[in-house]
Amino acid sequence: MPSQPAPGRRLSPETRMSAKQLAKKLKQQFEEVVSKPAEFRGELTLEVSDASQIAGVCQFAREALGFDYLVDLTTIDNYDEAPRWTAVYHLYSYEHFCHLRLKTSVSEEVSELPSVSTVWRTANWHEREAYDMMGIRFAGHPDLRRILMWEGYPYFPLRKDFPLAGKSSEMPDVAFSDPAPLEGGPFVTVAGGEDSTAREPRVRNPEG
Repeated sequence: MPSQPAPGRRLSPETRMSAKQLAKKLKQQFEEVVSKPAEFRGELTLEVSDASQIAGVCQFAREALGFDYLVDLTTIDNYDEAPRWTAVYHLYSYEHFCHLRLKTSVSEEVSELPSVSTVWRTANWHEREAYDMMGIRFAGHPDLRRILMWEGYPYFPLRKDFPLAGKSSEMPDVAFSDPAPLEGGPFVTVAGGEDSTAREPRVRNPEG
């Protein structure tokens, strides 16, 4: 759970709503595109069938239901399945003290979703990371550029067709000039160490 409250309304316990009640209201508002809530381990997920409406659904979730915090925006590569991309929006309400998860999918041919950066400012960097790692674009984003990899890098490292050994680079001062090793080297854990400290790659001398 987020540790610090965000500014906004403070509701009494009598007026707070549960995640199930809020999910029902969201479903009623977007009956044709929002699925019935699916519950897993006490958390609720609703799927938005029309990805073009995700920004409107998110705006309603914030303004009408009090989900004032976008905890995270994650993406899934459904490799060899269609649609290829699934975006997952993890929401939290400081008014009602509950979580809600929204999911929507988009094809590889489209590879674009509406930005929700005008709904939650935190979406700015979340969407940039999804673009950088997966190659999903976000229409309406004010500054959609890479956030971890350098500009001009031609690949998307979290796609399932990106090789585990990495890609060669023409920028040896920035990244590996050869494919990244799968074993050995200072950043790979050695099995069978005496304890967890001995197995931790950062404690070893890279030149040893």
